[in-house]
Amino acid sequence: MSDSTLAQLTAEIAALKPSASVGRISAVGRGAVELTGLSEIAALGDQVWLGTRTGRLRGEIVHIDRERAMALPDGPADGIRLGDKVTLQGGDGLFPDLSWQGRVIDPYGNPLDGRPLARGPELRPLRPAAPPATQRKRLGKRLATGLSVFDTLLPIVRGQRLGLFAGSGVGKSSLLGALGRGLQADRAVIALVGERGRELRHFIEDVLGPEGMARSVIVAATSDQSAIARRRCLWTAMAVAEHLRDEGNHVLFLADSVTRFAEAHREVALAAGEPASLRGYPPSTAHMIMSLAERAGPGVEAVGDITAIFSVLVAGSDMEEPVADILRGVLDGHVVLAREIAERGRFPAVDLLRSTSRSLPEAATPEENALIGKARRRLGAYDRAELMIQSGLYTGGSDPEIDAAIKVYGPLDTFLAEESKAPEAAFARLKGVLARG
Repeated sequence: MSDSTLAQLTAEIAALKPSASVGRISAVGRGAVELTGLSEIAALGDQVWLGTRTGRLRGEIVHIDRERAMALPDGPADGIRLGDKVTLQGGDGLFPDLSWQGRVIDPYGNPLDGRPLARGPELRPLRPAAPPATQRKRLGKRLATGLSVFDTLLPIVRGQRLGLFAGSGVGKSSLLGALGRGLQADRAVIALVGERGRELRHFIEDVLGPEGMARSVIVAATSDQSAIARRRCLWTAMAVAEHLRDEGNHVLFLADSVTRFAEAHREVALAAGEPASLRGYPPSTAHMIMSLAERAGPGVEAVGDITAIFSVLVAGSDMEEPVADILRGVLDGHVVLAREIAERGRFPAVDLLRSTSRSLPEAATPEENALIGKARRRLGAYDRAELMIQSGLYTGGSDPEIDAAIKVYGPLDTFLAEESKAPEAAFARLKGVLARG
């Protein structure tokens, strides 16, 4: 028997419990159930099994007082009766393993692809503290992404945390899939929160493809699942990424999306009695999002790093809505996808003038930074004068900056949609484009 097999068997045996604490259901409300007999021993976040007419239903402890506890079921409460037995499972965690690469799992660590899933040797909590701030490494070197816009104008470096802000239908999932395939990393962990069920297979087979799937672990909670499962999805994915990081890997973490994570947390928090505040989100939402983001990034000296891309759904391109505003303040850059760019057929629909990478200027050489600055000036000049240009009111020769912008706008717009073999080649191509104006 190999050492890895023995470690897995040891973990399976250690997870077995010879006894369990039992309570009873004392009240059934809309979305939540009250429990008696467990308030003295249960803790927030503990998992329970609720007995029903049709079998067992998983739940999570979300509120405790001296006389009772409250659990949120992971599914419809149909069939739950007063007096039904409740079994306390205790502390929550996950046993990730390197063999999970290439697999699809649910937020509880169960396989979704019909094959057995090995349990790792070590229990990892779902919500650990981030690495100590004073011991974390600095951001690393620039990473190849396979996309010209990210290899040049919006560079991504090792350990960076980037936000992807987009409305629905502008190519957000396709861009995440392209980065999952092409961004330079050892392994990838992808969290799909609240996605439509039919899109999971499409994302795996068509968007991510066999090449991207071979190095990835996908954690999925579809839109029909409960709020506790959808909220747990990002925590589970981050715990898997942290395990891979601690094994010395550079991990790419893709989250789609933080908005649905926040919406799921809002459902759980309101059911637990927390008051709503800004646009219906409870006060704990900000800390929930920031603590998740802080767990990504560079690790300490002895381990690897997590390069993270968090997507945010912004309805009506409102960058000031609560989730976008909270997340933007703790990231190392943000990328905005614009609907008007997608509608004219350019993908990825990156709005360069509204996007920024805080890895600059360190991520590029002085010559490359000069090219980046020149490209932004040309796009900015064209943007300011676009209405006059399109309506025929601009006269050539009136402004040298606008004249130069007109010459390079078409080729530069084409460049932003191109694939890239390497950052150096992409910068050479950018230099040639900008030489026209």
